[in-house]
Amino acid sequence: MQIDELRDYCLSKKGATEEFPFDEVTLVFKVMNKMFCLAGLEKWERGEKTINLKCDPEQAIKLREKYDGTVIGGFHSNKKHWNTIYTDREMPSREIQHWINHSYDLVVSKLTKKEKEILKNL
Repeated sequence: MQIDELRDYCLSKKGATEEFPFDEVTLVFKVMNKMFCLAGLEKWERGEKTINLKCDPEQAIKLREKYDGTVIGGFHSNKKHWNTIYTDREMPSREIQHWINHSYDLVVSKLTKKEKEILKNL
């Protein structure tokens, strides 16, 4: 998966936005102002094509075991709830999209009733 594919896919999610809240090189995708995907652009330029995605804690462990070396505990993130995925290793793009969906859905599930209603009406 290339950065433009990642960007297009994340922004195709309902209510998704992109911003640089930390610095000018960490691209963050949010839904209702809550993060669901991060990509360090400097790393991508160096060939380290990684993304951080929110993940159910039990699923996170299984995913790390299944894709040892491709999926690790979230870099600079809570390793219980976030994974770092090397998008240019053994995981197919279709599965990366699945985990982006999972991250997005987890974030949406934690929104308040009011936020969910706003998102629904976008």
